[in-house]
Amino acid sequence: MLHRYSVLGACALLLTAASLPTFAQAPIVIDRNDMPNTGDSLRVSQTLILRGPALTQTGANQTWNYSSLQPLNQSVSYFSGVNATPGVLPIVFGVLGGVNRATIANRQPLPSVLVQAGLPISEVYSFFNESASNYRQVGYGAEIPTVGAIPVFYRSQSLQDVIYRFPLAYEQRDSSNSDFSVDALGQAYVRQKQKRVNNADGWGTLTTPFGTFATLRVVSTLQTRDSISVQGQPGIAVQRPEVKQYKWLGKEQGIPLLEVTTQLVNGREVVSLVQYRDIYRRLPILSNQTQLPESAVAVYPNPVGASESLRLTLPAAGSVSLTATDLAGRVLFKYTLPHAARETVVPASAFGEFRGVALLRVQTETGVAVRRVVRE
Repeated sequence: MLHRYSVLGACALLLTAASLPTFAQAPIVIDRNDMPNTGDSLRVSQTLILRGPALTQTGANQTWNYSSLQPLNQSVSYFSGVNATPGVLPIVFGVLGGVNRATIANRQPLPSVLVQAGLPISEVYSFFNESASNYRQVGYGAEIPTVGAIPVFYRSQSLQDVIYRFPLAYEQRDSSNSDFSVDALGQAYVRQKQKRVNNADGWGTLTTPFGTFATLRVVSTLQTRDSISVQGQPGIAVQRPEVKQYKWLGKEQGIPLLEVTTQLVNGREVVSLVQYRDIYRRLPILSNQTQLPESAVAVYPNPVGASESLRLTLPAAGSVSLTATDLAGRVLFKYTLPHAARETVVPASAFGEFRGVALLRVQTETGVAVRRVVRE
């Protein structure tokens, strides 16, 4: 009789275990259905401090617990149909776009190369094509006041930025080279060449404040070179520091559940941004103030050299308060400019001997913004 009950208990235990959610049984495979959909509004939390396992933790059947991440900022990424974008963009990226045809669009912050060129751009739209074989960026749409929206294309279809190739599975490696240029009404010429190398180097269970998911980790290494010429002046070429994007992808999530961006600073890999899918959270630092969008406050160059001044583009002239801290919260400098212009300069001496990642809080009359600055 005792043996009979033991067998029944063991069966009940097996049935209970089978009913529990499991994640780390086998690696998932990412495909087109796991990319963004038209109409998606995906909220992400952002911070500069990575709390959890080291980025070197990789391989099969891993457990990554980043549940202690603390958000500093939040934003929402909106994905729309191509026809919802302004001006001629629905035509040149729509059904008549040929190799530049896009299936989805996303309003994004100004790319740093356009900010540094000083182009009079108010909005930027990124256009993507999703297919069974890959997810690629096919161009940009830049909206210029008094002119309208102008398209920015890659130099050829083979030089578009292939973000992922499908099916994307564990231990898969691939690469792509991209190249685009824009001549903005004779005011500036900008060209950007980039090499992307993807390595799906791990799979397992990811936990963040958003929840627990089965994920595939993909590391994208980006090597970027910009060429900028302003108002007919001789151009300058800028080799950007190597950037790595550590991305944990989940099924039907649209964007990475967690993405950690690093930059190579003085030969050392430094975390410059952490962002993850999340729900709405009331953030104390910004709860009673208007949070300015990414396009309203720009800082450049970034990274900035030890002897270089940092430039700020503000939403309007007027009083501005600047506070810089390191990642431990120590104040590097704090001062107020009562009559700052829309373009303001922070002298190199303000940072003193500090090197690394700093947090710059910009308080204006119209709102507040927090930006990270890498000082080499």
